[in-house]
Amino acid sequence: MTPLPTSHPMKRLLISAAHKSSGKTTICIGLCKALSDQGDKVQPYKKGPDYIDPMWLGRAANRACYNLDFYTMQRDEILATMHHYSATADISLIEGNKGLYDGLDLEGSNSNAALARLTHSPVILVIDVQGMTRGIAPLVLGYQAFEPDIHIAGIIFNQIRGQRHESKLRAVIEHYTDVPVVGAVYHDKSMAIVERHLGLVPSNESHAADERIAHIGQLIAQQVDLDSLHQIAAASPTMPETRFSLQRDDQAPNVRIAVARDAAFGFYYPDDLEALQAAGAELVPFNALEDATLPACDGLFIGGGFPETHMASLEANQALRMAIKAAIEDGLPTYAECGGLMYLARQLTWQEKSCEMVGVIPGDISMHSRPMGRGYIQLQETPDHPWPGGSEDEACLIPGHEFHYSVLENLPADQEFAYHVRRGVGIDGQHDGLIYKNLLASYAHLRDTSRYHWAKRFVGFVRACKSKK
Repeated sequence: MTPLPTSHPMKRLLISAAHKSSGKTTICIGLCKALSDQGDKVQPYKKGPDYIDPMWLGRAANRACYNLDFYTMQRDEILATMHHYSATADISLIEGNKGLYDGLDLEGSNSNAALARLTHSPVILVIDVQGMTRGIAPLVLGYQAFEPDIHIAGIIFNQIRGQRHESKLRAVIEHYTDVPVVGAVYHDKSMAIVERHLGLVPSNESHAADERIAHIGQLIAQQVDLDSLHQIAAASPTMPETRFSLQRDDQAPNVRIAVARDAAFGFYYPDDLEALQAAGAELVPFNALEDATLPACDGLFIGGGFPETHMASLEANQALRMAIKAAIEDGLPTYAECGGLMYLARQLTWQEKSCEMVGVIPGDISMHSRPMGRGYIQLQETPDHPWPGGSEDEACLIPGHEFHYSVLENLPADQEFAYHVRRGVGIDGQHDGLIYKNLLASYAHLRDTSRYHWAKRFVGFVRACKSKK
């Protein structure tokens, strides 16, 4: 990866909301599409750990969406990420998570506001105005006053119920505040994206995703002043410089890693895939729902997703399940995260139905109606971790996240694990990273950042196993 200059001009906006479930993601998807349709190269970002929203944003912008996360990244690394990927964009949009000032601690050190402050980004505040008129003024004034150094540069009304409603809201904002209204988006069921227990249904599952994105983009283009957004973005202060480099010592591909990429498995961070390639892996996609066998490969990576909603199709593809089991039994180096772990277990039970899975993990998956593990986690490696290049510091904690409604049950008492769980749930509340032969399977989702370069270690493990053969 070639390093780029760290002081080029960058038009950018951070799209946040007063509170969660304000329709911010749908509006961001529409903005990415509307701006792209008028010829802009849009670089999307998503704050925090998330796979699904970035898939929609990236699809709308026709450009991979990258995550900016205080928990798994250094602050200079966040700045370097934006400098690097925005260098070839006309405008960058950062979608926040939750509300503008919401965060893990009292100081809001990891809030959207903290990200706006770090990146010197103007904020566009999305407000769900259902049932509001004059009350919107103290809300906006309070948000301005709470952290005065945060520049709330514009407001987008969402869920407007009629022209009279819009007129009242505009009059109130104009009379009591100095914040321009840059959009008024009317309540419209046709803009809704179906939700599931982890949020929106992933765009890789939706055959009508492109049509839905196009429709949302058209409505946003009609109801949001894109020229005003461009003017606000163009007035962004110079983003702070950083000495952090994203440069990697790219290696020529010398191992092949098969990656499940289909409607059941789609949770991959694009920069993690780039890190695998930089470490010397040729990534070979396969479809766990349709392909009868694995492609020729030296290693296997099955990321997260929703195997439960596709479990009948996964079970029906018996040929692939048998091929994967035979390959892992034969020592194929394999890494599986969350949905991948579920797929490799003996059976998956959901909504009183059970389906046979690969069967290489000696345990069974049960889905529950509420999250069994959710949020940021910290892991500590055990001496059994199979990948080379681990930290010699036994106190070194690995940051990650988990979000699963399932549990892995009926494991043998002598099961080996790669991690002690210091924060979070993992597989049994104390351990994660189940080890079987050359398989490592966990509920943890890892990110390849300066705080833990897992991709290089996994590729090194694949390479070492290949050389032994």
